[in-house]
Amino acid sequence: MTSATPASSDGLALQNHELLRIYSVYRVAIALVLLGVFSSDIGRGAVGSSAPALYLNTVVFYTALNIGWLLHLRRLRYEGSAGQVGLILGCDILCFLLLIHASGGLNSGLGYLLLINCSVGSLLLDRRMGAFFAAVASMAVISQQLYRLLAGRAETQDIVSAGMLGILLFATVSALQYLSGRISSANLRAEQQSRQAAHLQRLAQQIIERMHTGVLVLDTANKPELINRAARQLLGDDYQPGGQRQQALFSALREWRRDPSKGSTVLSDVAATELRISFAKLSQDQGDNSLLFIEDNRKLSQAAQKLKLASLGHLTASIAHEVRNPLGAISHAAQLLSESTALNPEDRHLIDIICRHSQRVNQIVENVMQLSRRRASAPQQRDLVAWLEQFLPDFRAGAAADIQINLLLPAQPVYARFDPQQLTQVVTNLCSNALRHSRLAGKPQADIAVYHHGQRDCAMLDVIDCGPGVVEEHQQKIFEPFFTTGAGGSGLGLYIARELCEANQATLSWCRNQDNRSCFRVEFAHANRIF
Repeated sequence: MTSATPASSDGLALQNHELLRIYSVYRVAIALVLLGVFSSDIGRGAVGSSAPALYLNTVVFYTALNIGWLLHLRRLRYEGSAGQVGLILGCDILCFLLLIHASGGLNSGLGYLLLINCSVGSLLLDRRMGAFFAAVASMAVISQQLYRLLAGRAETQDIVSAGMLGILLFATVSALQYLSGRISSANLRAEQQSRQAAHLQRLAQQIIERMHTGVLVLDTANKPELINRAARQLLGDDYQPGGQRQQALFSALREWRRDPSKGSTVLSDVAATELRISFAKLSQDQGDNSLLFIEDNRKLSQAAQKLKLASLGHLTASIAHEVRNPLGAISHAAQLLSESTALNPEDRHLIDIICRHSQRVNQIVENVMQLSRRRASAPQQRDLVAWLEQFLPDFRAGAAADIQINLLLPAQPVYARFDPQQLTQVVTNLCSNALRHSRLAGKPQADIAVYHHGQRDCAMLDVIDCGPGVVEEHQQKIFEPFFTTGAGGSGLGLYIARELCEANQATLSWCRNQDNRSCFRVEFAHANRIF
């Protein structure tokens, strides 16, 4: 049922334009039927018996009038005003009264056609106007029969029939108005509930669209039914049918469908970032859809790292109190002892060992405390080429004079998002590590290469040394805290560098470059990603 039309200037309102269209067609049809019945032998003696000329003129006029109204309302797309509907009902009542009079009264049965007119009026108009036209029709029928009775052309029984018809008119109109009111109330409640549901749906869509977690709903044919903005960003703009990213995702989805106990998986080779995919089932009438939650695994690692650093902060506080104070006493005593002139060379060698290892332990404590006090990253979009050209002179100023560092830079800028101060610490650690291993190989040289990886659509920074590289058994341990292969290292340099990279949503890994040289590679997040 369509919504109510605004009230016209006379205060009345139409409730249903479709009903007006049907009623207009009905009026033409009933007029043609009445004309056909009079012209044929079917209605001989039943209609138009008292005044055939009046009946014929009235029904012809009524037919022409109804056709005119139909064409007029059709031109208005049946959006007539309440005044027009009232005029139509008034003409109907008047014409039917003339037809009843020309047919010899209510015995012709034409009076019952007023039920349809008044019923439609009660639905098209408000309660007062519907009751008004029912009252007019009832009073007109009763007055007509009373006139016929006074003129001696009717009997007392006809007055009773007119009264019964009036009662029937009022009962029908009242019942229809009651039912129409109930239907209107039900439609109003349904419309309110529909608006509320639509409002909640819009809220849910806005919430899902603004979630930082990617949401992807796939049907049984793996076609996306819903994908929010975070999912589009995490999967990338090149998430196309048949692409590598989609194939990896569908492969993980098929694995989960075979074994639902595997509720999540990590796709590390899908995009420039690691994606954690969590699966859930959505029951539908047509089949079970798949709900996928997509998250940046590096963000999760970053959150876990914050908790780890918080715990590390408590640990370093204890270390500073429990280790550094006795360590300082040991170092100070060894220095005082080394000033003695009565020491033999063997004792001096032992004192040197004490001082050297005291400094090493103190450096370990300093590194751990520096890690625990690490500030939050403030990433900026910068050109790595320009940044390295500024970094290298500062690094050379604090390094040995015999080192050699070569920059392998492209002609065009390479943009990445990172914290400049933290990247300085990372590259400094990597360069120092590369020069140390290169010096052990007899050549204190390192190369720094920057380029844009086309497939991953991200910036890369390689620190290449001339050393033998990392043996296979140590490749899984080099980024663990306190792991070192050298005699004087603390085992925290690479660990701190990796932690700082993760804080900037970058990854640090060891590999062999195209020339089979040892290489530590920093893979940055997409330059346009905001985190």
